[in-house]
Amino acid sequence: MTSAEPTPTAAAVVLASGAGTRVGADLNKVYLRVAGRCVVSWSLAAFRQVPHIGVLLLVGRPRDAELIAGVLADEVDAEVEVIDGGASRQESELRALRHLAGRIAAGRIDTVLLHDGARPLVSPDLITEVLRTAREHGGAIPGLPTEDVVAVNADGTLVTGPGPRGAVRAQTPQAFRAEPLLAAYERAASEGFSGTDTASCMERYSDVPVHWVRGERENLKVTYPHDLRVAEQVLRGSGPATDPAR
Repeated sequence: MTSAEPTPTAAAVVLASGAGTRVGADLNKVYLRVAGRCVVSWSLAAFRQVPHIGVLLLVGRPRDAELIAGVLADEVDAEVEVIDGGASRQESELRALRHLAGRIAAGRIDTVLLHDGARPLVSPDLITEVLRTAREHGGAIPGLPTEDVVAVNADGTLVTGPGPRGAVRAQTPQAFRAEPLLAAYERAASEGFSGTDTASCMERYSDVPVHWVRGERENLKVTYPHDLRVAEQVLRGSGPATDPAR
């Protein structure tokens, strides 16, 4: 008699409730097509390939309900829960955590990963390493070293030396142990605090250590039309990502 496989206890939250006007499209950029599929479906597919993720949650906008339904019906081979996002990224994350709160309290979800749906090139390998690191240490953020960042003086006219040592350009997914993450977001909401990203909220309202995981150059964020072309090239195997800054 063989023992049963452990039940996956990580939840992946894919954020898709922004507009993305800088990409120059009339619709939410995560529903633009790249390499034959919507941007957001590539992200969902990557999380689907990670065995320890048992819950996939898509945070969208009510106005995008028809687009969401089409993506889930035609492009994603997985069960995906859908909720409406808020007026800001942090409010959307809080809504996602409250949606998961019962399962977090019951111990059925031990870790939550939060990912920007406009990053379609995230790999299952990076997701796996971020999740492993968060489970080991409490929190994990992928990022790339900022070797090309320099410091300038107050009036911006003179380069005075290299930028901050150890600085990285943060990517997603960012992952944290579920209970302290939910607690931190509830405290932030009660005090009206809005952070720059998930990690900034955790650093302010928890003592969970956050470890850096080396990100991937291809894990770019679709912000401008050029980014769509780069993502298309990578997904079709015709070239690497050419902008390591994202």
